[in-house]
Amino acid sequence: MYSENNNPPVSMDPSKEKQNYNVTLVDLKKEILELRAELEPAIKRVLDRGIFIGGDELKSFEEKFAKYIGSSYAVGVNSGSDAIFLSLKSLDICKGDEVITVSHTFISTVDAIIRVGAKPVFVDICDDTYCMNPESIMEKITEKTRAILPVHLYGHPAELKRIKEIADENNLFLIEDACQAHGAEFMGKRVGGYGDLGCFSFYPTKNLGAYGDGGMIVTSSKKIFNKLIMLRNYGQSRKYVYDFLGINSRLDEIQAAILDVKLKHLDQFNERRRSIARTYNNLLKNSGLVLPVEKPYAKHVYHLYTIRHIKRDLMQKSLLKKGIQTQIYYPISVHKQKPYVERGYLIRLPVTDQLCDEILSLPMHPWLATSDMIAVVEAIEDALD
Repeated sequence: MYSENNNPPVSMDPSKEKQNYNVTLVDLKKEILELRAELEPAIKRVLDRGIFIGGDELKSFEEKFAKYIGSSYAVGVNSGSDAIFLSLKSLDICKGDEVITVSHTFISTVDAIIRVGAKPVFVDICDDTYCMNPESIMEKITEKTRAILPVHLYGHPAELKRIKEIADENNLFLIEDACQAHGAEFMGKRVGGYGDLGCFSFYPTKNLGAYGDGGMIVTSSKKIFNKLIMLRNYGQSRKYVYDFLGINSRLDEIQAAILDVKLKHLDQFNERRRSIARTYNNLLKNSGLVLPVEKPYAKHVYHLYTIRHIKRDLMQKSLLKKGIQTQIYYPISVHKQKPYVERGYLIRLPVTDQLCDEILSLPMHPWLATSDMIAVVEAIEDALD
């Protein structure tokens, strides 16, 4: 059972050192069990209406999500990948343009830049938050630069104040990749609402996840909002009239209804994640691992609880043998992936390059029991003995 106690008393039982556990990285079954009584009527409501695309469920959820973030508008799309892609398209970023971003991210961040025909320009990350290092941006700005695209990785915000200052000083757009940071805050304001656009993924394992694919774009620009509405529907201005090239990228009614239910619980579930992170921190403080940080300006929502150690591979194998799932996000940075090496994007990013050899994400979800965390820590101590 989940405990609200921030730092519950725990004890390590030496007799459990050789025990095999069953600790999963995420647990959507427990989420569904807790929310089923609200989810089933919401899904039934959509089935009874018989409208599955572009109906009231989507409109309602878009309005609520925009209000939650603190933006004027929200546009539901079919994935976080398309959220970034369509954000770039809405700003007319295209061939010949450059977008400054990071390489330590899921590939969709960079893939979206390539898909609009622009060039990704990589900068290094901070060695504690693993987010974009603002001090590395200025030297990469050229006359071709159109936008800065930071990633709020693992649930911790990038240093938005300085990044936005640089964007404003150089007349650049700021697009936030908040696909891992639903509800995270920078200086008391939720991420996604600082830039010209904010992009979210509703992949099932996210802090706010659909039961299928889904994404959202937020903005406070009515002009950008109106263009996004057209872009997600082939560029259509009215039925069978198309003003420009768009794509088919829509968030369906069933997913919108599910997400509407889950949005009500997001802050509560994020607080559970934060409590679990505090327990992990308490249990691992003398382990020799590099633990996640939470900067004074930030509210971390721990989409992932990611540690570092030079014996990462040994530790991961040992945990797997004991029945404990872990994952590396990400073992190969984007600039070292084959399609990007072939296009000439292989550069030296010292922090990024080192990080990929040391990071490991431990089990993290709102239903993680204290006994599971103890099992994880015992297995780590055994592996590093």
